[in-house]
Amino acid sequence: MGAQPKVISTFAGCGGSSLGYKMAGYRELLAIDFDENCEKTFSKNFPEIPFWRRDITKVSANEILEFTGLKTKELDLLDGSPPCQGFSMAGRRKVSDPRNDLFLEFIRLINGLQPKVFVMENVPGQVRGIMKGKYNEIMEKLMELDYKVGVKLLNAKHYNVPQSRQRIFYIGIRNDIGKEPCFPIPNNKIVTAGKALRGVKPERYKLLSNLETKYWIKLSPGETGSKINSRGNWFGFRKLNPNMPSPTIIKSAGNGLCHWNEPRHFSYNELAILSSFPQDFKFTGSESDRIDRIGNAVMPKMMEAVARTVRERILDT
Repeated sequence: MGAQPKVISTFAGCGGSSLGYKMAGYRELLAIDFDENCEKTFSKNFPEIPFWRRDITKVSANEILEFTGLKTKELDLLDGSPPCQGFSMAGRRKVSDPRNDLFLEFIRLINGLQPKVFVMENVPGQVRGIMKGKYNEIMEKLMELDYKVGVKLLNAKHYNVPQSRQRIFYIGIRNDIGKEPCFPIPNNKIVTAGKALRGVKPERYKLLSNLETKYWIKLSPGETGSKINSRGNWFGFRKLNPNMPSPTIIKSAGNGLCHWNEPRHFSYNELAILSSFPQDFKFTGSESDRIDRIGNAVMPKMMEAVARTVRERILDT
């Protein structure tokens, strides 16, 4: 490989994407996110990377260039995962949710920085049902840029993540680079939840209630509480199958996931491992803060696969 490509991460969260870029050999110049807990977690794990806790709507391309010492068109890659809650199938899916328009801020920074490549990630709900119009708007805005743009739905389980988690990736290549957007080849060697958690000691966990335990006893691994009770919210109560990847872990107490062998919920450090964070990655804040960060994070090994493909097939050639 050639010199380390330079990356800037917007909507950086706790650092899932940043870790992926680091593992793929990139040098991150700056991370930006408005959340205080994200800043604390990020800075604890990446003390060498400057972090701006800022509202992205108030950040200009010029001040980024001045801070990093870059000139327009010198940045190798601009990364961003605009908030997905407004698009998520797990949420209320309001078209009017103001978070749905934060992708426009990412596009504004693309225009100002003119990176060689941009990578934008979001949930698959962005292209389904009532949100399809918003997806069309995003594509229309992206196609107005001086970039070739590719879009693909990827599943984290095909990239060494012990979790089935679908995400849409937009990859844009500046026209003068002369390359086409490309995506990582799926890896058919699946990492199961049981293998990923083998030998891991849970740091803190919550025992099931008496009613939950009664349901848990009756469920086989992989089944949900709706098998026993179709009313209420028992669909989200699931006994994890250790011989499969975990289902998608969302921002709500670990998605109601229960251990397959013990009547308890998973600890935050187990959920982090199921999201491909290494055991030495440090999360800060309360238990709910930590689980929120994990549920919102980009899967590091998934981003590593994307970043490595971009580096090897576009930036290093």
